[in-house]
Order: sequence, then C-alpha cells, then structure tokens
Amino acid sequence: MTRGQKQKDELLLDDELAAAFLNDDTPAMDDQAAPSSDAGTPVQADWEDEDEALPGQLAVDVYETKDKLIIKARTAGVDKKDLDVSIADGVLTVNGTMLAGDEANAENYHIQECYWGEFSRTITLPVQVKEEGIEAMLKDGVLTISFEKLKQETAKKIEIL
Repeated sequence: MTRGQKQKDELLLDDELAAAFLNDDTPAMDDQAAPSSDAGTPVQADWEDEDEALPGQLAVDVYETKDKLIIKARTAGVDKKDLDVSIADGVLTVNGTMLAGDEANAENYHIQECYWGEFSRTITLPVQVKEEGIEAMLKDGVLTISFEKLKQETAKKIEIL
C-alpha cells in the first residue's frame, strides 16, 4: 500500500466515524436551505427562543478537606443580594442573576460571549453534612460555601440468626 493510499484510507475511517454520529435522515448542511417566510426573507429558528427561556448553569468546584465539604462558584459581577442559596435533604441549590449593566446605547454587538441573566445550579452533596452552621461567603467574585462533614460511622457487624 502506498503512503498516499494509506492516508486516504485513514481519512475514510475518520469520515466513517463522523458519519456514525450523524443521523442518516438529516440532509447534509450544503443541502439545507434556510427556512424562509412567504416573502422570501429568512425566518429565525425556534431553538433560539427556547434558549432564552432556560436559566444559565453555574459552574462549580466541589471538594473535601479532612473535616469539610467545600463548594466554590465563580459569581463575578453578582451582588450577594441577588443570590439565593438553600439546602434541603442533602441537595444544595444556588440561584441568582448576573446583571449586564447599562448597555442601552449598544446598537450592534460584535462579540457577545458573557452570560447575563438568571442562573441556577442544584447539587446533590456527595457526603453527609451538618445542615446547621453552614458558612457562605462572597469574596472577589467567588461564592464559597463550606459544610462541616458528619462523621462516617464505621461499619457495624450484624449477626445473622
């Protein structure tokens, strides 16, 4: 087999692998025409409207120390009065709103990558914690929530009768 044939075969394998993840019923992008109204002007896709209704999801780090469970979330630009943190049955919920500020004069965005608006995150805690004495602190744009872990009892031997 020549070197050129080997590269061509490898490319075919890559194409076959990519095709395995595509739905055969979906036409190729080149074959799709943009949806249009009766007047011939493009119509916005429905999925864009759906995204606006969903809250953003807060990225978190969850880790343990010897005595504590720590959760950190980057919440830069969020005022603590715009945060709601609650716990029930070992499930932590953080809700809030990131305000974009005053951009009323903006006529045309060239790049818009920052998420602005409501966000929410629900986390099932990986270990049992005391639900009293939880510390939550917002400092330098990082929300840190620290829980005291409950001591795990060692396994107790059960006698079989």
